[in-house]
Amino acid sequence: MQTKSLGWILLAPTLVILFFFGVIPFIYVVYVSFHSWNPFAADPTMIFNGADNFRKIVFDAAFLNSLGATVTFVFFAVISELILGYMLAQAFMKEFPGKAIFRTIHTLPLIMAPIIVGSVWKLMTTPSIGIIPHYLDEWFGITMNIATSVPVAFMTIIIMDIWHWTPLVTLTLIAALVSLPRDPFEQAQIDGAGKRQIFWHITLPMIAPAIVATVFIRLMDALRTVDEVWMLTGGGPGSATRILGVHIFKEVFPKTNYGYGSTISVVVLYLTIVSCWLLYVTMLAPRNKNRG
Repeated sequence: MQTKSLGWILLAPTLVILFFFGVIPFIYVVYVSFHSWNPFAADPTMIFNGADNFRKIVFDAAFLNSLGATVTFVFFAVISELILGYMLAQAFMKEFPGKAIFRTIHTLPLIMAPIIVGSVWKLMTTPSIGIIPHYLDEWFGITMNIATSVPVAFMTIIIMDIWHWTPLVTLTLIAALVSLPRDPFEQAQIDGAGKRQIFWHITLPMIAPAIVATVFIRLMDALRTVDEVWMLTGGGPGSATRILGVHIFKEVFPKTNYGYGSTISVVVLYLTIVSCWLLYVTMLAPRNKNRG
């Protein structure tokens, strides 16, 4: 009984912080989403409009375009990070010259704030001074300008996200691979199983929880990406890189449409929760069923 009480006492500061900085702001955003509110207008009063904002969002072409761009961005970014992260994790499991130095360099992007990442990539991709357009033109004769080319701009934000967050995936998968027992692998090799069979039937099922947890983290992060994309492209050209985070930013700050911006935020949170739940059911439910 004393141990249980001590546990709640130790958790109390964290729960209080989460309540004031997590629960209360969320409730306030939900409250604002049912209002029309421009705090900088001549009349800054909140006007209750029921579910009008939610009805509007269904037919809002700008929101739907942003949703499509976000889904595409998240899909290609997260899948690429998962594949590259696993390959690098397997590479780091082996010894090779310069491993410690390469591993340190590989993890450096993680310590950079997203706004810094966007600024760095902005400098690297600016046609007049950027190193990437310079060498693409010098070596391959390719002209790169993210300000005028929609596909190039969209591909660049995906590559930037992969560069920034692949190290996180690598570190989590290294931890999962290191913790695996050796007996199943040795037994499979004795039975004549190949590398592909070992991967699909032993390695992948055993690291599935780590993969799901990693994808959860990256999915939630990618859906709320704002800083680096805004710094790199400003949401342009057109609506190609106006993902949901940038769309909310433009609704709330330039347009000062706080009510509708809050509505989009609530919808994005709902989509994030649903996506994570579907991912959990798809990847872990069959595994749990087989165990039962």
